[in-house]
Amino acid sequence: MAINGGNYSYPLDPTWTAEELIAVTNFYRVVEDAYETGVRRQRVLDCYQAFKKVVPTKAQEKQLGRDFYRVSGYQCYDVVKAAKETTKGQLKIGGVKDVRKN
Repeated sequence: MAINGGNYSYPLDPTWTAEELIAVTNFYRVVEDAYETGVRRQRVLDCYQAFKKVVPTKAQEKQLGRDFYRVSGYQCYDVVKAAKETTKGQLKIGGVKDVRKN
């Protein structure tokens, strides 16, 4: 199953409920926002917490992160790490390397 984000499809599991799909999609969107426009640090942490309820294992989180990076060029890990480490209210990640395949 895929929901389009930009010009690509989000990696999603078709067995997830509508609520779970929304939580994961919101997380992907907040990662995009962190690179593209900036986002509130707390929003990143809140969306990540909701994402982790759907994707509790590190292995699945890493696989989805790799899949998302492959289609978007955005690193979920870098955004979450920055949100956890900063004390600033706003978060903006720079230096994105676009690896999207069009």
